[in-house]
Amino acid sequence: MTSRKPDEPLARNSRLRLVRPRALATARRAVTTRRTRPAPRPPEGTPPRAELARQARHVLADAVRIARWAAVERGATATPGSGPGAVPAQERAAAALDLTPGQIRAGWDRARLAGLVELHGDTARPGWRLHAWDRDDSAVLRGWVALFDAWSLVHPAPEGVEPSAVAEVVEALPQVLSLLQLSQGPVLVPALLDLLGQRVEELREERCEVPGAEQAPAAGQAPEAADAPAAANGTDGTDGTDGDADGTDGLPALLDWALEGLAAVGALTLDPGAEGRHATLTPLGNWAVWVKLEQICVAAQSPAGNIEQSAEDMLRGCARLTPGPARAEYRAWLAARTLSSAVTELLTVARGEDALLRGLAFEALRVVGAPAEAEVRATVAEPSLRPYALLWLAEYEGADPDDAQEVLTREESTWLWVDTAAAVADHGESELLVRHLDSAVQGTVPALLDEIRAVGHPRTVQVLVALAAAHPDPALAKAVRRAAFQVHTGGA
Repeated sequence: MTSRKPDEPLARNSRLRLVRPRALATARRAVTTRRTRPAPRPPEGTPPRAELARQARHVLADAVRIARWAAVERGATATPGSGPGAVPAQERAAAALDLTPGQIRAGWDRARLAGLVELHGDTARPGWRLHAWDRDDSAVLRGWVALFDAWSLVHPAPEGVEPSAVAEVVEALPQVLSLLQLSQGPVLVPALLDLLGQRVEELREERCEVPGAEQAPAAGQAPEAADAPAAANGTDGTDGTDGDADGTDGLPALLDWALEGLAAVGALTLDPGAEGRHATLTPLGNWAVWVKLEQICVAAQSPAGNIEQSAEDMLRGCARLTPGPARAEYRAWLAARTLSSAVTELLTVARGEDALLRGLAFEALRVVGAPAEAEVRATVAEPSLRPYALLWLAEYEGADPDDAQEVLTREESTWLWVDTAAAVADHGESELLVRHLDSAVQGTVPALLDEIRAVGHPRTVQVLVALAAAHPDPALAKAVRRAAFQVHTGGA
């Protein structure tokens, strides 16, 4: 950044880059450079990526057609999803694409979950994966994996089944998929049912253990709040004996539901067979399960042992990684935990004093996706988390990451600028902090300083002192020091 007088305008940039994607990259560079890892090789017999992508395109063919129709019709008053005006949109799409309204609804859900469309109110526009669909195999495979991860949303659970039993099956299913992947062939459904029942019982026993001192509710926390994670994961705080009547007896139907849901997204096939019905992973499903197992193994074998670490230590380890490898670490860490407890732990870290970890915690919550929505939405009322939560919700609802910043007020944007500056000041080099000055929305240094003083961020003085010490322009540094002194003494 070149020297300038205090009243000279800053480089104008109307979009903040405070949380994603560039500012966190700036903050990460403040820690260390990442270690490079050799790319793991898939199991022998796995089709080439081009063939896997071809299969994924086939599975999502209707979703792509519907997404492209919605992109052309994005000026319409409604999209073919749910909500007011959805039925006429479904009928128009069905007529245009020669599909039934039911196929339109199912394809629309798949398009959203695979990132093919983004919603802005009632208007749809194409997602980045749709733009890259015909030329980028990686984008196609990532879109299909997103659909694979959301299979339980695509295939509604049977009616009359307790939500807790459904949650237990969803949580236990990775072990069933692992058995299918290791078997490298068809597995009889009764064998899968035995494994599912064992895993459900293990989960119940784990949840019924008396928590240690470090897991006790915080002072002043209501018992209901302490029990919330268990309830969210499908237990009711009992010892699990009554669950046999409610859950175990219904496992065959729930296993059928799960297998049919995975078959619906192209992860496995179900066949009658001479000895009974059996399931077999498709090449896509086999590859996806291998990828997820590899992520867990990589994290477990990493120098920091992220899979066994607390959320805070895991995020500190991921701070030295670029976004792609960091997301892989988040997925591996999450796979080893119940989602509700992981979300609670990440938000606890986000409430701490380290601004870098606050931003990284919300990056990890982006990997969690839908299961974190309720808890993230609840943090909107907390001033320190509000800007991060609003951006998370905007992107979750389909906003482009570069446009999501528009949901923030001027004050919230300024607060977030200070918070990111605090992360850089704590972990970075002086030139990174100086460069961060150019990402502010204010047009001049005096305007920036005025608004920084007004938002009342607890780290304002430290950020201004660090910026004054780092900036090469003596006049500007003097103005920033004066502002720091005024904030410290309570002056105007």
